[in-house]
Amino acid sequence: MRCIVVTGMSGAGKSTALKMLEDAGYFCVDNLPALLVPKLGELLVVPGTELNKIALGMDIRSGQGIEDLKQSLDALDQMGIKYEVLFLEASDETLVKRYKETRRSHPLAASGRVDDGIRREREQMAFLKKRADYLVDTSRMLTRELRAELHKIFVENQAFKNLYITVLSFGFKYGIPGDADLVFDVRFLPNPYYIEELRPKSGNDPEVRDYVMANDTARQFLEKLTDMIRFLIPNYVSEGKTQLVIAIGCTGGKHRSVTLANALYGELAKEEKDYGIRIEHRDIGKDAVTKGR
Repeated sequence: MRCIVVTGMSGAGKSTALKMLEDAGYFCVDNLPALLVPKLGELLVVPGTELNKIALGMDIRSGQGIEDLKQSLDALDQMGIKYEVLFLEASDETLVKRYKETRRSHPLAASGRVDDGIRREREQMAFLKKRADYLVDTSRMLTRELRAELHKIFVENQAFKNLYITVLSFGFKYGIPGDADLVFDVRFLPNPYYIEELRPKSGNDPEVRDYVMANDTARQFLEKLTDMIRFLIPNYVSEGKTQLVIAIGCTGGKHRSVTLANALYGELAKEEKDYGIRIEHRDIGKDAVTKGR
């Protein structure tokens, strides 16, 4: 039998995780009162039970206090039921944004501010985060990316990659990404914007890519950047970091930064081992939108 405890921050994607597990054949129970968990555990240890894959959604809604959650997990331990803890995390900024978009109130905010509820929840859920077997940060994940990651872990049984890397291109004139861990400026490279036939294209087009990478400085920069990131990754993994955003910027985020971000992503994806990786071009279409106004 495989038992998954799905928990984490409210708004981090627990409903999506439970839905994915349900689609994968897991028997899912969400928001089960914590005091009833031992009763469910008794059913799981009955010989011949048909429940061989189960997922329990447990969070701050599951009891009158955080002690209820602790006692429930302790009870499963005492009954000899092995379980895995999936903890879904997201940054405060991301959680506040999601709550504003859905216009829902935070379970611990009452009539107060959402960020106060998030702060209290982090404090209360810290013990579960420490017990997590899988810690997934959904701050920059699309729903389909989260589903794909969970499918790898709980269906394909692939090794879990705790560090998730986002290689992000951006334009300095639109601001530096607030969640960037590492920021690199490639405005020292020749700008395709000043080549008339290249101006409407982007770094995703081979003509722009070839123009940028034909420069010796660009190739040397990519080599040195890749070497540094390869050095940093195992150190971030050992530190327990779960999310790494590498931001590469040029003036408008359309040509040079897109080209170098794609190139770095390609190099890192070749030897993907202890991390997951994605590419994102934040400002690639903003030039056209701005000029069309």
